[in-house]
Amino acid sequence: MLDGLDPEQREVATALHGPVCVLAGAGTGKTRAITHRIAYGVRAGILQPASVLAVTFTARAAGEMRGRLRQLGATGVQARTFHSAALRQLQFFWPRAVGGELPRLLDRKGPLVAEAAARCRLRLDRNELRDVTAEIEWSKVTQTVPADYPAAVAKAGREAPRDPAEIGQIYGTYEQLKRERGSIDFEDVLLLTVGVLQDRHDIAEQVRAQYQHFVVDEYQDVSPLQQRLLELWLGERDSLCVVGDASQTIYSFTGATPDHLLDFRARHPHATVVRLVRDYRSTPQVVHLANGLLGRARGRAAEHRLELVSQRDPGPEPVFTEYADEPAEAEGTARRIRELIDAGVPAGQIAVLFRINAQSEVYEQALADAGVPYQLRGAERFFERPEVREAGVKLRGAARFGANDTLLAGAVDLPSEVRAVLSDMGWTDRPPAGSGAVRDRWESLAALVRLAEDFARARPAATLADLVAELDERAAAQHAPTVEGVTLASLHAAKGLEWDAVFLVGLTEGMLPIHHARTDEQIEEERRLLYVGITRARRHLALSWSLARSPGGRPSRGASRFLDGLRPGSGRAPAGHRRPAGGPGGGVERGRSAAAPGRPRRAHRSPARCRVCRRTLTDPGEMKLMRCEDCPSELDEALYERLRDWRAEQAARTRQPAYCVFTDKTLMAIAEAVPASAEELAVIPGVVRRKLDRFGAEVLALCAGAEPGGDAADGGPARGPEEGAEGAAGAAENSSEK
Repeated sequence: MLDGLDPEQREVATALHGPVCVLAGAGTGKTRAITHRIAYGVRAGILQPASVLAVTFTARAAGEMRGRLRQLGATGVQARTFHSAALRQLQFFWPRAVGGELPRLLDRKGPLVAEAAARCRLRLDRNELRDVTAEIEWSKVTQTVPADYPAAVAKAGREAPRDPAEIGQIYGTYEQLKRERGSIDFEDVLLLTVGVLQDRHDIAEQVRAQYQHFVVDEYQDVSPLQQRLLELWLGERDSLCVVGDASQTIYSFTGATPDHLLDFRARHPHATVVRLVRDYRSTPQVVHLANGLLGRARGRAAEHRLELVSQRDPGPEPVFTEYADEPAEAEGTARRIRELIDAGVPAGQIAVLFRINAQSEVYEQALADAGVPYQLRGAERFFERPEVREAGVKLRGAARFGANDTLLAGAVDLPSEVRAVLSDMGWTDRPPAGSGAVRDRWESLAALVRLAEDFARARPAATLADLVAELDERAAAQHAPTVEGVTLASLHAAKGLEWDAVFLVGLTEGMLPIHHARTDEQIEEERRLLYVGITRARRHLALSWSLARSPGGRPSRGASRFLDGLRPGSGRAPAGHRRPAGGPGGGVERGRSAAAPGRPRRAHRSPARCRVCRRTLTDPGEMKLMRCEDCPSELDEALYERLRDWRAEQAARTRQPAYCVFTDKTLMAIAEAVPASAEELAVIPGVVRRKLDRFGAEVLALCAGAEPGGDAADGGPARGPEEGAEGAAGAAENSSEK
């Protein structure tokens, strides 16, 4: 039973008496250690299977634990979630403790919360309803009664989705309605079990006679209510093993707190404490970055951080990439993913992780354009979200009625028309306070506004009807059935999972940490969220951010403060963190994804300079033209028109927006440079490797005055992209555009 365990895991498995605290870092095999501990105790005759209760937080984790215990021969051990274990006990003891049948368990709180709000003469839309319901759940797991809710919110530094007094009133009315209907909710299961065990000592003793040994996984996530239930299960005994990592506490908004883990040794001075720090998941390069991130953390959880030690062979360095704008970041990520898949990494072993679900749309589109299958975890696809579908209906109606639609009065361009239509759905220029469903809805609508701005920039003459057609095309492309594919997920939804390759995207100030994280505690939780994201990667790790939201936008954003000291050129790394063997540090790449295997990676690019006046260029549009907007142009207007006509044909044939072939700026740059070879075409910003391979021969033919696929004007064949392919390939990856 102990074979194959490392020394620390073996120490966990053989510590069968008294309180035990296992501090287990990411990827250190904690589930293996605690299941072997239970199985070893059963095999040694020290633990009786039916007397062991192992609790965790998700049905998936409980099922995995049961499966491992069965494989180890420890059948009969109960492995459940807190709620599942409490519900079984409540159902069994209710007739005896209270009499009659257990009240009906509500499937959903929403309808009753809505009715409670109506009784209070308050109107909640669907998203406000979700947020108020979440506040009621938080109140109950923190054992806050309705009258105390406003004070509790203020003390916790929590930003309520609406007036705390109103939420407290709805909460009180909701509880009254439940009593009138003879119903209970999910949190009541824990509250009522606690009540029964506190009031009926005979029942408490019967439970304690049944369960004599407890194991709690993910102990950093317990709420005050769950901790109280655990204490009642235990009584005066100390046969308890807890497992957790304070550095992975990312659910405090639901009531979770690491305090119980951090205070364990104070409550149990004679506890056995074992630290699991051998990381079997990630390469030394990934582990080094994770350790460096936590080395700059502050606060109580940071004082108990674990310094991981990788047990794997060296791998590639994490890649830091700065992009000009979000579409370029998405396309660069999709291109790098395609390279990994072509190199043999299964699509199902790749993940793109972001801070909020509203960030998914641009990555859904980029992956669809690149022909990469994907699956969205923990959220609906962008175009399937209720608010996006509702917005589509309203935009379609506005496009149909045109000038007769009063919503469009005063709108001067396409983006202002979209803003006017969405304002009728409650969208405003300023985001709502706090997080939650209302904020998620706003982010989705804001993404549509940004999409309209980008679309209008690429097609200045576009109408609202054109935008609606574009949205329909995007939705159709992304609604295609997907097989096993790249995972798109928020950082919260990624907890407990792992992949061979992880792309952490959108790492800008205001997004991570999220702008509504204001207190020191909230900022540190955002740092832990990034730590969780980093430690999901086994081998390949990429971190990226963009300077502007959209092409041509002002580059006003910066990389997340959490990357300071970790990425090259951003300060010294924390003391005490030695760089692992296996190669030099990863450089910051700009406007491109990582180099393909076997090709040297450029750490940085020379500044772009105007080819006319030699001024340093910073505007993305000027950088594509390689000249200042007001410098003399050498545009071949006839070639430019031929390129635009050709692009329209390509877009129609491939059923994608014209700017996905080449943007106007890129076509203008081609018409000014008039490249005669693949090497000359490849150095034009916007001509990425994939587009060079796909369109290079036809573009060069147009530049030579011939029809695509025909002969050049001088009678010779147009030079194809195979000429000078090595140099062109390296140059083509220096830039990316949507």
